[in-house]
Amino acid sequence: MNNGDINILSVKNLCKLYGSDKSKAIKLKEAGVSKDEIYNKTGVTMALWDVSLDVKKGEIFVIIGLSGSGKSTLVRCFNMLNKPTKGQIYFQGKDIGKFNKEELKDYRRNKISMVFQQFGLMSHRDVLGNVEYGLEVKGIPKEDRQAKAKEMISMVGLEGHDNESISNLSGGMKQRVGIARALANDPEILLMDEPFSALDPLVRKDMQFELLTIQKKLDKTIVFITHDINEAFKLGDRVAIMKDGELIQVDTPEEMSENPADDYVKQFIDSADKTQVISVRNVMITPNCIVRLKDTLGYAINTMRDNGVSSAYVVGEKMKLQGVVTIDDAIQANKKGLSISDILIRNINTTAPDTLLSDIMSMAAEAPFPIAVVDEDNSLKGIVSKVHVLSSML
Repeated sequence: MNNGDINILSVKNLCKLYGSDKSKAIKLKEAGVSKDEIYNKTGVTMALWDVSLDVKKGEIFVIIGLSGSGKSTLVRCFNMLNKPTKGQIYFQGKDIGKFNKEELKDYRRNKISMVFQQFGLMSHRDVLGNVEYGLEVKGIPKEDRQAKAKEMISMVGLEGHDNESISNLSGGMKQRVGIARALANDPEILLMDEPFSALDPLVRKDMQFELLTIQKKLDKTIVFITHDINEAFKLGDRVAIMKDGELIQVDTPEEMSENPADDYVKQFIDSADKTQVISVRNVMITPNCIVRLKDTLGYAINTMRDNGVSSAYVVGEKMKLQGVVTIDDAIQANKKGLSISDILIRNINTTAPDTLLSDIMSMAAEAPFPIAVVDEDNSLKGIVSKVHVLSSML
């Protein structure tokens, strides 16, 4: 996300009620009556109540909640498939509730696209025919629309499947077609309603990675619905948790993990794989033993002994990481009159402060030394050991 935190969507005090006696239901809600009790007294379902949030341009904004929390209802308000009972939705500062028929058609065709859980593909069309459909509806010439469709088919990893029948595709491949079709229209916002929940776990993991890759390439704004906290934290720049039609908390995964708004949010987070949320900077520590490349081996040996460690991190000018020396190598080399550079182990594992712990699990398990944490200039910022990674999972 690098668009100066510009809000592309803004939701203000949004309510969506189903039923005839809405005014009575609103009064009861304002008096603090629960959603279930309001339904029992009035027959009105409070699908959304007083929801306000902003979606920033270029971010993946994930909405999570249990069945009946209002997440799908909310997303369908973003393209006016659901018309709000009260409140406003602004797209780039314009109230979409005030769009006339032509403006709404243009908004749906050119600004916002939706990817559904059940794919929504046309069985009588092949892959290319499905992906180019939206462009065909818009009257784009055949040669142009097919070129764009083929570009998107390649983007989602289905190059060579242009003429494949939809019935021959696996679930994961069908979802890729759905994403390609949505992207072909070049929308500003991509709405995704639990798009991966019908897929098996391995395919789902592949599709999550694919989505992150596509978003990085195209810099699209994505609003993604899920009921899976691990999926939410893996994909989301920010995450919104909903309950009974109300918004409970909006935050980054890290901030939400560290400061849950209430017990409901805490219960959600407690079921998450913490390594998908916590970054290296949250667990790294200052190394006990640092020596400079120009120091003597005698100094390095004394420093390791004084700190009770068997290795030292070696840095050059401006704390740039050079490698590691071990106590055994240092003692042997010192007897021979060698220098630190003669025994320096340069090929060591490094990572960046913002790397998720989940991404260094295998590295940490196999690394002979704690992993060095370096910035973009290769300056040493800290270290993270196997025990830091494993203990973060508890």
